[in-house]
Amino acid sequence: MIRYLIEKEFKQLVRNPFLPKLILIFPCMMMLLMPWAANLEVKDIRLAVVDADHSQLSRRLLEKVSSSVDYFRTVAFPGTWNEALRCVESGQADAILEIPRGFERQCMRGAESPVLIAVNAVNGTKGGLAGSYLTTVLSSVQPGVPQVGVETQYLFNPSLDYKHFIVPALMVMLLTLLCGFLPSLNVVGEKEAGTIEQINVTPVRKFVFILAKLVPYWLIGFVVLTLCFVLAWMLYSVVPVGSFLTIYGFALVFLVVVSGFGLVISNYSDTLQQAMFVMFFFLLLFILMSGLFTPIRSMPLWAQAITWVNPLRYFVEVMRAVYLRGSGVADLLPQLGALAGFAVVFNLWAVRSYRKRA
Repeated sequence: MIRYLIEKEFKQLVRNPFLPKLILIFPCMMMLLMPWAANLEVKDIRLAVVDADHSQLSRRLLEKVSSSVDYFRTVAFPGTWNEALRCVESGQADAILEIPRGFERQCMRGAESPVLIAVNAVNGTKGGLAGSYLTTVLSSVQPGVPQVGVETQYLFNPSLDYKHFIVPALMVMLLTLLCGFLPSLNVVGEKEAGTIEQINVTPVRKFVFILAKLVPYWLIGFVVLTLCFVLAWMLYSVVPVGSFLTIYGFALVFLVVVSGFGLVISNYSDTLQQAMFVMFFFLLLFILMSGLFTPIRSMPLWAQAITWVNPLRYFVEVMRAVYLRGSGVADLLPQLGALAGFAVVFNLWAVRSYRKRA
């Protein structure tokens, strides 16, 4: 009986004029656009420089700043502070660096010579990082001060390319959107069409019915994940340091989680609109609090506590750990245990909440 139900689901999926195209086009569009749109790196900071000293040391300082071509771009050399401020107010500059008269003379004497750094903090993240970058550059140019050599080694992302960090997490979002939405909309669509009543009057057990609904979307999830692997390699040269088998193993458990959650929503929904709104509500919370865009450690403590009941958090950690650090199953046992617990809870809930009326 379960074989016939699974065949029915596949036939229903293939006959749909929209879903097969969505399954192929949606991952391609997301992988093409999102890594560029969801880039949180702060670069191209426009700088207005007020150099009242015009000394050799001030020129060294400006050369040091200008050498950071990826981060700073000097757009104006106003003569006064008020002119520089007008550059910021007009949107021409993001930050002001003012070097006072007598800067070199004071530094050579070993006295303090303050340098003014003013940053447009309308965009707080960009402003804070711009100020931090400029402070670091200033501290490396001061003469007469013993310098401490610091060598930084980037072990897990040597190129500091943000796409290596965001692309694995985007795969989690894709699997969630496709394999969480589609099962829920499938069941609710059958409710609206009335075809589900034909199954309700058969001796098919609830567990068999739920399993038959989930199997096709598990296979779709693996197809989408494989497509994402290929796109990540072709477009961004992003390949996992660890094993693909580790990712596929965790993906199997995660697909059970999101598909079961989608079925829970469908069991309590009577229309497609109701199911879509409820799924959007939960998935938006899941995605925003998964660490996909905002690090969990930077959230307030009460928000960090909520992320413990977010299944996406654990699979995002798995994907980044395997892709960047090459972690194996032994390193990810806490995440595996959490996902397995969610899978059991959501699917038992889906079976018990399905109202089969003979």
